[in-house]
Amino acid sequence: MTALQINDSNRSVTLDGQPVTLGARAFDVLAYLAEQPDRVITKEELLDHVWSGVLVEESNLTVQIAGLRKALGKDAIKTVPGIGYKFTLGARTDEKGVAANKDAPIVPSIPSLAVLPFANLTGSDDNGYMVDGIVNEVTSALARVSSFFVISNTSTFTYRGKAVDLAQVGRDLGVRYILEGSIQKAGNRLRIFTQLIEAKTARMIWHDRFDGSAEDIFDLQDSVAESVAAAIEPKLIWAEAARARAKPTENLRAYDLCMKAAPLVYRQNSLANLEDGLGLLREALILDSNYTYAKALICYAHTGAFAARWWPFEKAQAALPLAHEVLDINSDDPLALCYVGHYIAYMGHDTNTGLTALKRAHSLNPNSANIEMLLGWVYNYIDQSDLAIEHLRRAIRISPLHPQVGIMTSGIGNALFQKGEIEEATKYYEQALTEYPEFATIQLGLMGCYWKVGEFEKSAQMAQWFRQKVPDMSIALFQRTRPQNSQSYRDAVIAALRANGFPED
Repeated sequence: MTALQINDSNRSVTLDGQPVTLGARAFDVLAYLAEQPDRVITKEELLDHVWSGVLVEESNLTVQIAGLRKALGKDAIKTVPGIGYKFTLGARTDEKGVAANKDAPIVPSIPSLAVLPFANLTGSDDNGYMVDGIVNEVTSALARVSSFFVISNTSTFTYRGKAVDLAQVGRDLGVRYILEGSIQKAGNRLRIFTQLIEAKTARMIWHDRFDGSAEDIFDLQDSVAESVAAAIEPKLIWAEAARARAKPTENLRAYDLCMKAAPLVYRQNSLANLEDGLGLLREALILDSNYTYAKALICYAHTGAFAARWWPFEKAQAALPLAHEVLDINSDDPLALCYVGHYIAYMGHDTNTGLTALKRAHSLNPNSANIEMLLGWVYNYIDQSDLAIEHLRRAIRISPLHPQVGIMTSGIGNALFQKGEIEEATKYYEQALTEYPEFATIQLGLMGCYWKVGEFEKSAQMAQWFRQKVPDMSIALFQRTRPQNSQSYRDAVIAALRANGFPED
């Protein structure tokens, strides 16, 4: 166990009996952290304590933390994304000082980064959604730069509130750089602090501050995205950073409502969440009837409403006119194109139109896990199983901690089912069932797989679950609503439905 001694009387520090030279501010930061090793100290609290009564930039604190890590070891202080720091000197590690991860992804040759949750220093937890919204928009803007590999924030947000070693985060996600920051708010003024860290060495290679008003939020997001692009690869700034500029709406209240609605419609684990999210999105459209992203999220909500069988097929088709409105304006918003393209393919059974929209979305943003996921599923619908597997596996690679990873895993299972690789398909479906049990397509696929390999009791269990979820399920309903045109998939599921007592009509 590492022996650290802090002497407040003469302001001296020794580590394993050896003196450690620290500046006055670094000593104050260390002493405060070490006094409370069992809790996370927010950046705001540290700034208030160490620089009491003095207005300073967060970069001052960052410099002191970096210096302490250099003096005491990189594991002495852990970053807790979106919050602050935790003193962890002496914490147990393996013989190499890091957690082993044999399955860690390979770091791409192109510039790769992850954007961790920003610390909310606005003074109110109610602004948390706004802080997350800014991080989401910055991540999306960076992901549009095709020369970057950007991890989806659906994975990075899982680190919020956890003490992390940045080098370990880099290894776990397979990235070279990590962007972290904080957001302060005073009245209508916003201040965004950002810093770019080389994950392997924890070396700060760039930091900046962005000031503006709440009305300038989109310009601030643009500035952050462009500056990070310049810090990582200066040669890309003029050719690539301009593509990162895109404002979703000029109506800030409508934008606000969409940010609140997004998490409710992304993971629809209850009918109440679905309805609450749709209510916020419809309110946003009242404020801005041309808000493309709000229309697209409504379509996404309708997609999930049928996939989870909260709604019947006909009710979930109600947003098809809205989806075609988005396509008719020839939008350059990749997520909007992605959501409406898949919705048209899935609920409208118009796979040609849907696939065209998704391919355009992919060309606009090649680093979106959602686009890869939904593109893979549309390839499933048209029985191009190898392409489906390719895109779905890349979706998992981009966002291994995605809250809808079960949809990706089950998509691979669906493709293998169509290819006739039933045992392997069953493994993927079973994994998906643990990841996202609300996704009814999984139980339907497993019902067919189990029946196909003679696991009739397990097939009956899936049938019982599905019957409870969809009491009026029939073979005719399956044939009318299924988007897949694979004959082998169709025949196997119909045989399983008949064997498990579902009616013809």
